[in-house]
Amino acid sequence: MKNINVDALVIGGGIAGMQTALDLADQGYQVALVEKEASIGGKMIALSKVFPTLDCCSCITTPKMSAVAHHENIQLFTYCEVKSVDENGAGYQAQVLQKPRYVNADTCTGCRQCEYACPITLPSAFDSNLGATKAVRVPFSTAVPQTAVLDIKNCILCGKCEKVCPADAIDFTQQPETFQIAATTVILATGFEITPRDAKKEYGAGQYKNVIDGLFMERLLAPTGPYGRVIRPGDGKEPESIAYVQCAGSRDQTLGVEYCSRVCCMYAIKQAMLISGSLPLADITIYYMDIRSFGKGYEQFFQNARAMGVEFVNAKVASISEDEDQNPVLRLEAMEEGSRVVERTHDLVVLSVGLLPAYNPQAIYGVPVGDDGFVSIPSPNLYPCVTDRPGIFVTGTAGGPMDIVDSVVMAGAAAAEAAAYIQEKETVPAYAD
Repeated sequence: MKNINVDALVIGGGIAGMQTALDLADQGYQVALVEKEASIGGKMIALSKVFPTLDCCSCITTPKMSAVAHHENIQLFTYCEVKSVDENGAGYQAQVLQKPRYVNADTCTGCRQCEYACPITLPSAFDSNLGATKAVRVPFSTAVPQTAVLDIKNCILCGKCEKVCPADAIDFTQQPETFQIAATTVILATGFEITPRDAKKEYGAGQYKNVIDGLFMERLLAPTGPYGRVIRPGDGKEPESIAYVQCAGSRDQTLGVEYCSRVCCMYAIKQAMLISGSLPLADITIYYMDIRSFGKGYEQFFQNARAMGVEFVNAKVASISEDEDQNPVLRLEAMEEGSRVVERTHDLVVLSVGLLPAYNPQAIYGVPVGDDGFVSIPSPNLYPCVTDRPGIFVTGTAGGPMDIVDSVVMAGAAAAEAAAYIQEKETVPAYAD
């Protein structure tokens, strides 16, 4: 069994995990970064632009992905899952499972000849199942590493990919392999998932094709998106009237998500501004209970959207139905109209779904989680990255809902805490002598 010794083990290759790994590596520490997907980049690489600056997400994330892959102090392990973590004398020993790619990662050049030859077409998970992909493919255009992965469950074993591969990298005999990573400290950067868009049955998402979620809209707006424009999924037409329903997966006791997800208001405003640019004649309405623009420049961002013509309506949306033309019909209580119940019809409805923890680390890492499911932090105001277990730290949305800016800041804090812990562990024997 392969054994790897590092100073820090970072779990998760999203923006927070990458930044933590880079901050530690730049200080000279040896870092192992483990990512369960076939590429690092996390959720951010699939987004369109960041708020409030409207900088390109791919332009920010891709250089960091490349920096992680090429840093001399970082060992990158993609398509891997941590199965157990046990304490040893110097820190922690992790058992890591390398899932089979059925492609030799050492010889694959990312030329995509296998992808072009594959006859099996599947919905693209990266594009929220909007676009198409192949049973063997490089995960997406800017993936790191640029190594193909073969979906053995959907492969028909026709051998076409194997025949065209110039590097002879296709290997149908690959099996899962386990290896060990010994680290002084562990940083959890396991990220988030979105609230299921069909969680509120009264909104009809999943049943009505023209009721989508915010991440779905991100792929429509992204430069690397499947269509290159905003369309209605139901019929492919450009929508003339678009509605956003806020708090569609947060602040709701019936869903068990009583907290504010912090990013929903701002990403809805951002998307509305981007849609105004791509569809200047479209009417865009945001139905909200409260607008929470708490960060630096966020309130001005909100005011800019209003100045651009985005309509903000203080209302509670009770339910969504559909007319004979597949147009969503919102039944809502309009606060600005004396709490009058009205119906409004739009071409497309976007549900501003919230954030859920992507992973429960309690069983493997021994760190407790709070009532909201995110990692519990004993002193969030003083030590926002320190868990109850010495040597295990948390960063990014593994610790709670936050935006990209806060995730990067928290990554720096986690790296600083981890570095201090490593230094402490290294100096203890010297004092003992």
